Amino acid sequence: AGATEVIPEIVEGSLMLASHTLVLVGVPMRKVVRRVEEMRDERYSLLRGYFRGADDADDDDHEQVRLQSVPVDARADAVGRSLEELGLYALGLEVTAIRRHGIRGVEPDPQTKLRASDIVVLRGLPEALALAEERLSRHRRDPPAVAA
Repeated sequence: AGATEVIPEIVEGSLMLASHTLVLVGVPMRKVVRRVEEMRDERYSLLRGYFRGADDADDDDHEQVRLQSVPVDARADAVGRSLEELGLYALGLEVTAIRRHGIRGVEPDPQTKLRASDIVVLRGLPEALALAEERLSRHRRDPPAVAA
């Protein structure tokens, strides 16, 4: 019997490093073990993307999946609209989480309506991420002034 999938040791090593760090900062061991098992069950999907840093600005690999956090401004047209309405999934993106008031909701339902100050965590290709950021950041047009 052969392996069904090869996991790069850097991915598994990253998971182990993160789990040891969580235990050291006081997260209960059972919670850490449960999360590690979830990551393995999900085939490490959340670890496969990455957030860009300053050193990645001149990266030639534009077709690599990335993670990006996009804040939702109070004046954004996205406020009160669902993830599905905004067409984020149609762009080929995965909405991995929404952070709201310091609470991180993983794998939100497509019908989740966005609120001001939400932070939407997206996973996908750079071009799709740029389009999504524009959709999430677009401001509502101010209503026309009414003559008195």
